[in-house]
Amino acid sequence: MKGFFTSKQTESQSRPDSKILSCASCGGYKNCKTPKMQPIGNFQKRILIIGSAPERSDDRQGQGFQSQNADFLKKTLALFGVDMFEDCLLTYTCKCYGIEKECEPSNYEIECCRRFSIQTIREYKPKLIILLGDAAVFSLIGNRWKKDLNDIDKWRGWCIPDQDFGAWICPTFDTYQVQEKLEVLTVWKLDLEQALEHLNVDFPVYKEPKIIYLENDLSILNTIKGEIAFDYETTGLKPHAEGHKIICCSVAISEDLVYVFIMPERKKDRKPFLDLLTNPKIGKMAQNYKFEHNWTYGILGVEIQNWIWDTMLATHVLDNRTGVTGLKFQTYVQFGVIDYDSEVSPYLKAKEEKNANSINRIEELIQKPKGKELLLKYCAMDSIFEYRLSVLQRKLMEPELPF
Repeated sequence: MKGFFTSKQTESQSRPDSKILSCASCGGYKNCKTPKMQPIGNFQKRILIIGSAPERSDDRQGQGFQSQNADFLKKTLALFGVDMFEDCLLTYTCKCYGIEKECEPSNYEIECCRRFSIQTIREYKPKLIILLGDAAVFSLIGNRWKKDLNDIDKWRGWCIPDQDFGAWICPTFDTYQVQEKLEVLTVWKLDLEQALEHLNVDFPVYKEPKIIYLENDLSILNTIKGEIAFDYETTGLKPHAEGHKIICCSVAISEDLVYVFIMPERKKDRKPFLDLLTNPKIGKMAQNYKFEHNWTYGILGVEIQNWIWDTMLATHVLDNRTGVTGLKFQTYVQFGVIDYDSEVSPYLKAKEEKNANSINRIEELIQKPKGKELLLKYCAMDSIFEYRLSVLQRKLMEPELPF
């Protein structure tokens, strides 16, 4: 780690995929009166609000958030005791009003301006960042989130403790989206209220988990008591086709301690792990536990005893939106950790996705220099985040739990 971001997060900010990201290549400044519009506001409560792009009235008056939409935002924030210009810093994903800016700015325009938003965060160090609409989400999250970003419906309402920025990130609808439909306006106000409540919530800093790499001896697993979260990395989605294997496994015994190992080939070497899985006194947790259950039965030949929690099913209960139940998404929105899997995930896909029994490239990964270590750490982190997520979910659902 050097400075505010890791080198991986910043290495392609100016020229990803051989594209030049600059004001000259964008050209939006050519058709506006006030190019590179600067942030405005006294920032007394350390709230940063990022909108899409300046409107015509902003460009003509020489400063942002002067339009009717901005006035509506100002009045809404006042309902929660926030003075928009005194308490907030206000900026845009795109800094120039151009010919096309009455519409959402293009991804390329946003990419050209992204560095300004990052510079603003570095300089001002906000405690709370409110993202208004799709463009703002793409600006601040899109370059780091390597999967389907989708639209604001997926992201709104979360208060994300983003560990890269050291701030709560709270996406919601852009102001122009909320004035036509009463139900959207109601949700928008609830989003803003929840976001502003996080001004009084301490920003969480999570302990780096301890990962214990087991070589050939798994006997320490016999000492485990209580409950575990565990995770497999396998050669595919389903275990039924010839040649499938469980490559490695991780077992988290707390939010900060996890064991990880390559699955032994000999049954006698696997015995401590199998005893753990079949021990009815040990509660088991996983993300979509039918995956681990099917692979355990199909490859290892035992039936897991005492499942107590499925973090994916619990996410469905807590929030039934599409695209929010994956472990990587939940890890980001709940714990603020983004993209810990991008180096491994390409190898978890088959070269040719013929069916659910297709074999992926995971064995190719472990043959590469440091590939095995990379895979084991990734597997370990999955179990840690499953454990942490289960603890959080059970606290949220406790009044409704039957035990």
